[in-house]
Amino acid sequence: MVRKKESVSIRDLALMGLFSAILLGVQLAFSFLPNIELVSLLIILYTRHLRYRALPVIYVFVLLEGLVFGFGIWWIMYLYIWAVLFALTMLLRKNQFLVGWALLSGGFGLCFGALGSIPYLFLSGPQAAFAWFVAGIPFDITHGVGNFFVCLALFKPLDYLLERMEHARVE
Repeated sequence: MVRKKESVSIRDLALMGLFSAILLGVQLAFSFLPNIELVSLLIILYTRHLRYRALPVIYVFVLLEGLVFGFGIWWIMYLYIWAVLFALTMLLRKNQFLVGWALLSGGFGLCFGALGSIPYLFLSGPQAAFAWFVAGIPFDITHGVGNFFVCLALFKPLDYLLERMEHARVE
């Protein structure tokens, strides 16, 4: 059986651009709170609904982050760290339990520092990576707890909204 290749419509491109802008907007809006963010939740939701079309959304967001804040070592980790969340979400996309999504989001927040220390391992050695990771533990705890509760509070309404957008017809 020959599988028909899925095409991307103009509507899809517009939504992908909008979703990238929303990621940057919520990241900037919550930047005054240490490691309380909506980006992780939105990437989980975008991945659930857009599947592989979420990757351009993620990487446009990463590019925009670099343009806004500059391209430093932190930016290198953004090239892979959101792809890790994407991959985990794709593996778990059939999960129907809110707590499962909250655990994924919270666990990702807890692991953010460990994942983020990888560029330091290659650029400065194991001691620098370990120091960077240990210094960030309090922020990772805040990040994990924040992600868990943000996901519990907002997953269902945002999931419903994206579901409605998927089925809406543009006339």
